[in-house]
Amino acid sequence: MSEINKVVLAYSGGLDTSVIAKWLQQTYGCEVVTFTADIGQGEEVEPARAKAEAMGIEEIYIEDLREEFVRDYVNPMFRANALYEGEYLLGTSIARPLIAKRLVEIARETGADAIAHGATGKGNDQVRFELGAYALTPGIKVIAPWREWDLNSRDKLLAYCEQNDIPVEKKRGSKSPYSMDANLLHISYEGDVLEDPAAEPEEAMWLWSVSPEAAPDVATYIELEYERGDVVAVDGRRMSPAEVLERLNRVAGDNGIGRADIVENRYVGMKSRGCYETPGGTVMLRAHRAIESLTLDRELAHLKDDLMPRYATLIYNGYWFAPERQALQVLIDESQRYVNGKVRLKLYKGNVIVVGRESENSLFDEDIATFEDDAGAYDQADAAGFIKLNALRLRIAAQKGRH
Repeated sequence: MSEINKVVLAYSGGLDTSVIAKWLQQTYGCEVVTFTADIGQGEEVEPARAKAEAMGIEEIYIEDLREEFVRDYVNPMFRANALYEGEYLLGTSIARPLIAKRLVEIARETGADAIAHGATGKGNDQVRFELGAYALTPGIKVIAPWREWDLNSRDKLLAYCEQNDIPVEKKRGSKSPYSMDANLLHISYEGDVLEDPAAEPEEAMWLWSVSPEAAPDVATYIELEYERGDVVAVDGRRMSPAEVLERLNRVAGDNGIGRADIVENRYVGMKSRGCYETPGGTVMLRAHRAIESLTLDRELAHLKDDLMPRYATLIYNGYWFAPERQALQVLIDESQRYVNGKVRLKLYKGNVIVVGRESENSLFDEDIATFEDDAGAYDQADAAGFIKLNALRLRIAAQKGRH
């Protein structure tokens, strides 16, 4: 422990990380640097500065990373149409590599020997933070207090605060019973009644979306414009990556879109039930598949679909900086060269309905696809030989009594 002179802590200013900051000072006798990232969690991050200063911390980093988060992490992931286990849009998973990257960068800038995080020993985030950190800085030391200390309950944490004069914010009203994580892509809920997979979430839990029943009775129409697989404009107005997601979160949430209730397989081995709100991401996924349906070659589209579960699992398990994810990303990004155009959507009571798509790079040929007279653009007689050749192995098998 004496080898640790300075540590960079991923710091939210909340109860857990405030305790961790003091615990690091006491347990390791080291200097603590705090790093607070604004990735669109919807809470003020500047108050973390005063809390850190109150504990005698001198080096305090507070950074707005919203644009980098969407541009360099969310958008590349959505080019792949990534879904973990067919349902999860990876909102928590995709934020961790960015935080890990900045932790090790700040460690280099400040001459720190180690980084620290507040993830528990039961979850995925400890894996994501640490795999990211080791991939970028192989020799970095990582301190995970939840794997070391015995402060394993809220009561113990509060008692520690009282003993060490750590201010605890007294919030008005009742405290949320859920463990929550938010960023510009999503908000997650775990714990309390959700630990029973049979229990329906209470309506008051959801913060970003109205229920589909309470959504407007009139549909909302929006148009997304794509360039190389990324949304660059909404309803004709060009926006930055973060602005796009902020806009889509609002309009989709207002229409009851983006709720998911999932039992997922954590990387550490256990099943976990979580609820997620990803309103803007739900719209982005549906629209992206729509523009790809018009612009991607069939076999390229199918190859992407074959690779997508592997790609999503890599992100879920924390391998963003691994060579296999980076290699897949090159293929995915190359596939997006002609994914340009516009998609029109109807949002209505929890539904995202594609009502139109257009592109100068479209592979759709109306002259060939028409059910009317195609003026010789397609010779239907060619289909007979095509079918016989593809049936050859089936006919042979049948002749040999294989069916």
